[in-house]
Amino acid sequence: MLSFLPAALRGTIAALLLALNTLFWASLLIPLSLLKLLPIPPLQRLLTRVLIRIAEIWILGNSGWMHLNRRIEWDIQGRERLDQNGWYLVTSNHRSWVDILALQHALNRRMPMLKFFLKQELIWVPVIGLCWWGLDFPFMKRYSKAYLEKHPEKAGQDLATTRKACEKFKTTPVAVFNFLEGTRFTKAKHDQQQSPFRHLLKPKSGGVAFVLDAMGEQLRSLVDITIHYPDGDPTFWDLLCGKVRSVVVRCSIRPIPAEFLGQDYQNDAAFRERFQQWVNGLWEDKDALLDQLYQQYPKRN
Repeated sequence: MLSFLPAALRGTIAALLLALNTLFWASLLIPLSLLKLLPIPPLQRLLTRVLIRIAEIWILGNSGWMHLNRRIEWDIQGRERLDQNGWYLVTSNHRSWVDILALQHALNRRMPMLKFFLKQELIWVPVIGLCWWGLDFPFMKRYSKAYLEKHPEKAGQDLATTRKACEKFKTTPVAVFNFLEGTRFTKAKHDQQQSPFRHLLKPKSGGVAFVLDAMGEQLRSLVDITIHYPDGDPTFWDLLCGKVRSVVVRCSIRPIPAEFLGQDYQNDAAFRERFQQWVNGLWEDKDALLDQLYQQYPKRN
C-alpha cells in the first residue's frame, strides 16, 4: 500500500504504472493483431482469444495499481448472473472518467470484455488505436443529416459498413457498451437540459438504436448498470491519487424487446418514439435506484 505517501506522489506513481502497463501489453498485442491479417480463419479465431486474454490481463494490471494506491470498498451486485460467453448490449449512467476503469474492474472476466463503437478517425490514435483495432472494437462511419442531403447515394452505407465490421461477433461473444447520456453528469448540464430525472441527464436513444440495427440478431440481453460514488463524483486524478474510497455498482439484466430489432430508427418516427419511451423507462428505474443508493450511502466527509 502506498497510502503513507503524499497524494500527488501516489498519483504520479499510479500514472506511471498505468502507462507502463499499457505500453507493455500493447507491445505484445499489436504484433499479434497484425497476424490476424493472414486470411486463415482458424488462426484468426485463435488470435482473437489470445488478444482478449491480453486485454483482460491489462485490466488486472490496472486493478493492481488501484489496489496498491488504496483498498477501495467495492459494493457490486448482480454480476453473478453474467456469462463470459454471452452476447450483451451494455449501458450505464456516466458520472466520471473513473467509470471506465471502475466498470472494467467490476466486470473483468465476468462477461465479455466491454467494447465501444468508435468513430473511424480514432483508429489513428497512437498505440491505443491499433489496440482497439486488434481487439475488434467496431469502428463506424456516421454521416450527418446535412451530408446525406448533399450525398443521398451514401444513405445506408454507414450502417452497412458497421454490420460488416460486426460479422466477426457471430462466433465471438461480445459486450457492446454505450453511455446513453452521451456525456458525464454535472449539475450545470442537468440544469441546462432541464432533465426530468433527479440524478441523470436525458438519455439519447439514437446510439443504442444504431447498435441494435447493426447487431440486433447477435445481442441477447441488455445489461443495465448503475454506478454510484458515495463520496461524490471523483476525477481521474482522484483515482490516481488514491482518493476514491468506495464504488457502488448494480447490474440488472433485461431482455431486449424483439419489436426493436431490424427497425429504421432514423426514418420511422413512430418507432423512434416507442424506442425513446422504452429508454426513458429504463432511466426512470435507474433514477429510482439512485435515490435508494443516495439514502443507503450518505456522503461522507
